[in-house]
Amino acid sequence: MATLPNPLPTLAADPSGRALGLHLPAGALVDTTDEGPWHEPLLWCADERAVPGGWTALEPARRTGLLPVVLDVGDGHGGPDRWELAPGAVSYPGDHDAEEVLAEYWEEYAAEGDAWPGPAGDLPQDRDPDAVAAGIADSLLSDGGPLKAPHLALVPARRSADIPTAIGWTGPANHEGDTARLSAVLRSWEDRFGIRVVALGFDHLLVSVAAPPTTVTDAEALAAEHFAFCPATIGQGSDPTIEAYAAHQILDRPTWHFWWD
Repeated sequence: MATLPNPLPTLAADPSGRALGLHLPAGALVDTTDEGPWHEPLLWCADERAVPGGWTALEPARRTGLLPVVLDVGDGHGGPDRWELAPGAVSYPGDHDAEEVLAEYWEEYAAEGDAWPGPAGDLPQDRDPDAVAAGIADSLLSDGGPLKAPHLALVPARRSADIPTAIGWTGPANHEGDTARLSAVLRSWEDRFGIRVVALGFDHLLVSVAAPPTTVTDAEALAAEHFAFCPATIGQGSDPTIEAYAAHQILDRPTWHFWWD
């Protein structure tokens, strides 16, 4: 696997990011893992609580190979330096087939006898996924938003779906020990539905969706993928069946939210 140079070390001597053409607020580089310091920074995280417009201000970082994401550091688990990140434990998302990953999860977590229904079909995309992500980020960062303490961060990654893997995120550890397998599914959703990883917490993930299903049939087909990807979303959520979940959490919804025990 060819990897791009990590631009984050530049920020150690130039915290404002001017050498990269950026104007960053005060922040810190994070290299803390479950086994000690990593050999290079995994991410940059702003010191202050994020506000609307902050995501858009970080958009120029894309041209340097850094992608924005919102980190929720106020859910009782602290910031990413306390998240037990494990970058050495993950593989490469491109080495995994999303449909095979989902089928394996389905076989493990679905009721006995329920055959894997296969992936949902692609949907036409007529909205810019990055513009949708910026709008969703603003809504998350407004007063009264769902995140307890959102802070903006930058992660060196080729594509948004790879952000959890790039930092060695271990939120789904009780479901999957190699986050790259989940990123493979997220890549597939990027291609089919225009998703972007917008927010990460210690054990939860939120994505924006540029092309959500607009029919019940499409929503229910996709709900099976969501169940395989994160069984607790349906099994322990307010919508305990795939049909209810599809109607209330997927149909025409611009965000999908997942959490793991």
